[in-house]
Amino acid sequence: MDSVKFSGKTAIVTGAGRGIGQAIALKLAQEGADVVLCGRQPEPLEETAALVRATGRTALVVPTDVTKTEEVEACLAKVMETFGRVDILVNNAGVTRDKLLIRMSDEDFDEVMRINLRGAFVFSRAVAKPMMKQRGGSIIQITSVIGLIGNAGQCNYAASKAGLIAMTKSMAKELAGRGIRVNAVAPGFIVSKMTDALPQEVRDQMLANIPQGRFGQPEDIAQAVAFLASEEASYVTGQVLSVNGGMVM
Repeated sequence: MDSVKFSGKTAIVTGAGRGIGQAIALKLAQEGADVVLCGRQPEPLEETAALVRATGRTALVVPTDVTKTEEVEACLAKVMETFGRVDILVNNAGVTRDKLLIRMSDEDFDEVMRINLRGAFVFSRAVAKPMMKQRGGSIIQITSVIGLIGNAGQCNYAASKAGLIAMTKSMAKELAGRGIRVNAVAPGFIVSKMTDALPQEVRDQMLANIPQGRFGQPEDIAQAVAFLASEEASYVTGQVLSVNGGMVM
């Protein structure tokens, strides 16, 4: 692959401190982008920044609560002051608060919707303005296969991720005429610290439902994001790319 496909471009990645977000930030940097790293905790972001800088690209750490419009707008102002443009936004920030329906509190539901769905809306709205002036850009939402099929104990998470898919399609229709593409990536079971902590019998049960016979790696998602953000996907918008080893078809 061309290692300079994003040369001269600036990417913002939310939830960039670990796991999928960190892998996405590193992949975009390896392909030539300068990367803005957003999240609520600065320490994990600095770890990702070190990886990005090791590729020779610029990393800008901007601790940001994606649910707060004023913080998102302040982040974007800093990005524009530093780089003068924003070409790629990856809305990866997300949380889970899993409980069965009858035990799920209003707070459990609202927090997941606020971060996973509203946060992506707030950041997408903010970057749409400079992207429209540039007449180009790519917005990529990290959703989930759970947004496609649902899951017991995850009414809030499933609703947020399904909403993200619908929002992606609506944004794509609104922004296509300005040269902005909006797509989503729906990961399946991806290896992380959280999944490593699951009991072995749960992992075995999940693995039995994956035709490829393996769990995904954060890099699998990063590769999909890099494709959708690139000119190789110039005629792709409003789509959901599922990366799940055949778990959901």
